[in-house]
Amino acid sequence: MKKIEHIGIAVEDLEASEKLFGALFDVSPYKRELVEAQEVLTSFLRVGNNKIELLQATSDDSVIKKFIDKKGPGFHHIAFGVTDLISEMARLKKAGYRLLQESPSEGADNKLVCFLHPKSTGGVLVELVQEKP
Repeated sequence: MKKIEHIGIAVEDLEASEKLFGALFDVSPYKRELVEAQEVLTSFLRVGNNKIELLQATSDDSVIKKFIDKKGPGFHHIAFGVTDLISEMARLKKAGYRLLQESPSEGADNKLVCFLHPKSTGGVLVELVQEKP
């Protein structure tokens, strides 16, 4: 793994959250993106060399909606950048980590992504991300 790629925060109101975190970090969002496959609208803020991804559900079936209903808004996941997502998925599966998907999926910000189940990562939802070729 190369680095922490971003921190994901589940929010109920994207616009209000952009204002809140924008004021907190004294930055403006640089990108909004609809990820239809995950039923989420994202907004990214750059804080120094780090990124914050705000995630708002776009349907009642969205994983983010279910997360907020169960736990409330707040920290959702930590994403790590990798250079070869397929190899990293195979390595982690062989090491006993539980993947939430068998193949990469389309993510926001021009990424391929894979999530690891929190039960195999100490209660933390981990996302692996790779730049699309």
